[in-house]
Amino acid sequence: MKTKILILFLTLLFSSLCYPQEKKIISEDLEIIKLSENAFIHISYMEDPSFGRFPCNGLIYITDNEAIVFDTPPDTVITLQLLNWFFDTYPDVRIKGVIVNHFHNDCLGGLSEFHKLGIKSYSSELTPELAGKINLPIPENTFKDKLELEVGKEKIICRYLGEAHTKDNIVAWIPGEEILFGGCMVKSLNSSKGNLADANVSEWANTIKKVKDEFKTVKIIIPGHGSYGGTELLDYTIKLFSDL
Repeated sequence: MKTKILILFLTLLFSSLCYPQEKKIISEDLEIIKLSENAFIHISYMEDPSFGRFPCNGLIYITDNEAIVFDTPPDTVITLQLLNWFFDTYPDVRIKGVIVNHFHNDCLGGLSEFHKLGIKSYSSELTPELAGKINLPIPENTFKDKLELEVGKEKIICRYLGEAHTKDNIVAWIPGEEILFGGCMVKSLNSSKGNLADANVSEWANTIKKVKDEFKTVKIIIPGHGSYGGTELLDYTIKLFSDL
């Protein structure tokens, strides 16, 4: 027992050293965590009858006075808070695009505010139809399997690797930071399976295995909800949906 407790303590200590957090509270519904000089997690909070109040993760990547945003907050009010913080903090940086992980409102609920500013949006080719059916904003640009976007002198790679949390869920890879935005197909440690209304639970583990095989050098993985981490999040998700 003592050995197990020591291992747990060392694991938590190592995690805190590897993933230091510099958090800024923008409002009661929005927080920003600085991952590096170029990467920031935006965390917005929403209410759901089934799950109560919970956090939703997105990402911002800035380089060479250009930025990409990964997912919007779940509504226009919090999205405007995010945009106001961004332009106040980085007045000389242009948001080049917003990447939508999947069709749920915790990914694209505030998309119309980006469109009003002429900011391009990107998603899986499956997302517009699914979002349209439930009267949510529709991404403008789509791809089938892979999309590469240039941000300054760096690049972002978006991949569709199969169904999991939804039919259209994608992942986004920032090679220069070795950060993977996994979204809701990746679960935080010790979390439940979550919302399965649009999920393919029989394929979920297989899709995550493909993600793990493709992005072997990943250092930081950001799930759709909960704390970020490393490849242990992929292993946990695989196990969670293999034990059906």
